[in-house]
Amino acid sequence: MKGYKFYEQVNAAFDEAAAYTKFDEGLLAQMKICNDVLHITFPLERDNGKIEVIEAWRVEHSHHKLPTKGGIRYSLTVNEDETMALAALMTYKCAVVDVPFGGAKGGIKIDKSKYSLEELERITRRYAFELMKKNFIGPGTDVPAPDYGTGAQEMGWILDTFRQMSTDINAEGCVTGKPIEMGGIRGRTEATGRGVYFGIKEACDNKDDMKELGLEHGIEGKTFVIQGLGNVGYHAALYMEEAGAKMVGVAEIDGSIYSKDGIDLAKLMEYKKETGGVKGFEGTETLADSSAVLESECDILIPAALENQINEGNADKIKAKIIGEAANGPTTANAHKIMKKRGALIIPDNYLNAGGVTVSYFEWLKNIQHVRFGRMGKRFEENSYKRILSVIETISDRKFTETELGTLAKGGGEAELVDSGLEETMINAYNQINELRKKHDVDLRTAAFINAINKVGLIYDRMGIFP
Repeated sequence: MKGYKFYEQVNAAFDEAAAYTKFDEGLLAQMKICNDVLHITFPLERDNGKIEVIEAWRVEHSHHKLPTKGGIRYSLTVNEDETMALAALMTYKCAVVDVPFGGAKGGIKIDKSKYSLEELERITRRYAFELMKKNFIGPGTDVPAPDYGTGAQEMGWILDTFRQMSTDINAEGCVTGKPIEMGGIRGRTEATGRGVYFGIKEACDNKDDMKELGLEHGIEGKTFVIQGLGNVGYHAALYMEEAGAKMVGVAEIDGSIYSKDGIDLAKLMEYKKETGGVKGFEGTETLADSSAVLESECDILIPAALENQINEGNADKIKAKIIGEAANGPTTANAHKIMKKRGALIIPDNYLNAGGVTVSYFEWLKNIQHVRFGRMGKRFEENSYKRILSVIETISDRKFTETELGTLAKGGGEAELVDSGLEETMINAYNQINELRKKHDVDLRTAAFINAINKVGLIYDRMGIFP
C-alpha cells in the first residue's frame, strides 16, 4: 500500500490504548520511542569474486528490562521503519505474556534465494560480528532469534561467531532458536504456530464470546483459512486440524486454493514439496490470486505471512468471524476498524504470535542455568506416580499393564514442560486481555496494548528515572 508506515500504525494503536491508562504524557512518549537504532552496511565477496554491499539493521526498542529480544529476518522488504515497528511490537508482546525482555528486532535486506549457502554463512557471520562491535548482542544485552527467512542454521552461525570472540560462560544464551545440539530447546520450531493454536482455542472455548459471534464454542467443527504455509502457518494449521477444525482454504506465494469439503494438510504439504506451490491441488478450486482466499467463506482466518495483508482494499470483503493474526502486523489500522465494525473478533498479533518469544525465553533460561528442563525432576515424578498407582492397585484390586504404567506415570521431560508452559502462558494472557476488553468496551488489540502499557509503564514509573 502506497504511503504505508508500519511504525506509525503501531504507534497509532499505542496512542488509542494509552487513553485508557493514567501515565504522564512524557512517560508514554518515552515508552513509544526506539532507544537504539543500528544501521549497518558491509561488503560481501560473492562466490564469483564480485563485491556487493549488504544493508542491515538492529533496533532495540525498550531497555526497561534486559536483555532485549527479537528475531532477525532476511527479506527484500526489510527497512528501518519495519524493523522499528517490529521491535516495538516485541516490547508490547513480551509484556502481554509476562516474558521479562525488552523488545528488539533485526533484519538483513536480501533475497535469500539469490545466495549460496556459503554466501549466506558469510553474510550471517559478518552481521553477528557487526552486532558484537556495537554491543548489540549478548546473553544479558540483546538476544536475537529466527524470523522470516531465518532458522536454526543461521542462529547456529551467530552463536559460533559470538563464541569465537567472547569468553562469556553464558554464551549459548546470546541467541535462541538454535539447533538442539548447540543449546536449543525442544518445541522451539513449532512454538509460534502452537501458540497461535492455543490462543485461538482459548478464544473459541469462551461460550459467551462465541454466542455473540453466532458460533458454537470450541474449535472442533469450525472452518479455517490459512495464509502462508511457512513454519508458523503450517504448525498452526496442523494443531487446528488435530483439534477437529477443517482447513478449507490456503494462500501461498503462487496463488490460493479453496474447498468447502476441506483440504488435507499432510497431502497438501507433499504436493507443495513436489510442485513448489499449492495451485492445482486435487479437489480444490484455484482462485484468482494469492489474496483471493482471504475473502472466502470460513469461521476463522489466520494470516501467517507478512504485514499489510488485510487492508482497506479487502477488509470489507472478508467474511471470517474470527481473525487470528499469526503474522506481525497483517492488518492495517483502517482494515481493523472495518472488520471490527461488522462484529469480527480480531485476536491481535501482539498477543497471538507470542509463542515464539515465550519458548525462546525458556531456551534462554535453559542456557543461563546450564541444565535442561526435566533433568532434575523427571525420574522423581515418575517414581512418585508409580507409588500412587501402586496404592490404587492395592485398594481397587485393579492391576495396571506395563503400557498403562508407562503412560500414566510418565514424568515431564523438556518437550512436555515447554508445551505446558506455553499453554499456561497463552491461556493466562488471553484471559487478562479479554477481561480488559470487556472492562473498557474495546477490542482485543487495544486491550493487549493497555495491558502492555500498564506493565511497562509501572516499571518506568518505579524507576523514578528514564533509562
